[in-house]
This record gives sequence, structure tokens and C-alpha cells, in this order.
Amino acid sequence: MEAFWISLAVIFVAEMGDKSQLMAMTFATRFKPWPVLAGITIATTAVHLVSVAVGGLIGDALPTTAISVVAGLAFLGFALWTLRGDELTDEESSKARRTTRNAVVAVTVAFFLSELGDKTMLATITLATQHGWLGTWIGSTVGMVAADALAIVVGRLLGKHLPEKAIRYGAAAVFAIFGIVLLVDAVVYRAG
Repeated sequence: MEAFWISLAVIFVAEMGDKSQLMAMTFATRFKPWPVLAGITIATTAVHLVSVAVGGLIGDALPTTAISVVAGLAFLGFALWTLRGDELTDEESSKARRTTRNAVVAVTVAFFLSELGDKTMLATITLATQHGWLGTWIGSTVGMVAADALAIVVGRLLGKHLPEKAIRYGAAAVFAIFGIVLLVDAVVYRAG
């Protein structure tokens, strides 16, 4: 259960202000919310399953201290990445607006491709090196789907009046805290 809750919280925060949320809002202006959410769920489930498999392999192959140091540095990197911000390219935004295929298929394909190599995928890999794969997989998937569902609802209600800077700074702070905790844990473990 620890892996589930940690993964849910970290990925939920990581998704705030991410391009996936922007895509969710864009698709929600064109399609009904449920097909958009279904497509997000299918894509996220698949991408995060691959992520925890990679994280599990890395976690089994490396010593605990090395994993903590790499994970801590990765989370600090995610904090910087989050501060930099994430935007949809004109091409991604245009595709989301003009697609005429089935909504679930269109959203699934778009989200699957946009999540490959994204910070939430990398964060899920990092979490899986520290925690059990099943809890990490389910927690990270639920966290991302919940954040994107929130984006759909808020986007439909508020349009573009979201406090992007506050969301970005908050998410970056959470990543930085996780990074520092992991680095301190590695130093204490090594000293002990």
C-alpha cells in the first residue's frame, strides 16, 4: 500500500501543468469527458506498466545506496524540468482539435505517444526502483488519470484561467523534497 500511495501522490503532482493535462483539456473541448478519460486510462495503464517493469529491473540490478542517489538526483532533475514548464506544440494542439477518429482511439494513441519519455514515465521508473511494481503501477496510473480528470473538469469550467505558475512551482517543490529526502536517506544509510 505504501508504494500505491507514494506513487499516486508523486505522479498526481508531477502531472500538474504537464503537456498531458493540456492535451486532456484540448480533447475535452472536442469530445465528451468519458471517452477522453477512457483513452487516458488505457494509454497510462500501458505506459506505466512498461515503466514499472524497467524500474523493477533497474532496482534489482543496482545496490540500494546507488538507487537512492540516482533517484534523488532524478527527482531534483524532475523539479527543474517542472519549473521549466511544458507546453503543447502547435502540431500536438492541432491534432487534438481536428481529429475525426473515435475519441477513445484518438486519445489513447495521442497520450501513449506523448507519455513515452515524459517526466511522469521517468518518475514512475524511478519510483519502481524504490517500491513494489504492482503498487507503483496502480498508484502512478490512478494519480495520472486523477490529475488529467481534474484538468478536464477544471478546464471545462475555467478555461485558460488556471494558475499555471503556482501549479508548476508547487509540483517542482514536491519533486525537490522527494529528491532531497532520497539523497539524505542514501547518506544516512551509507553512514549507518
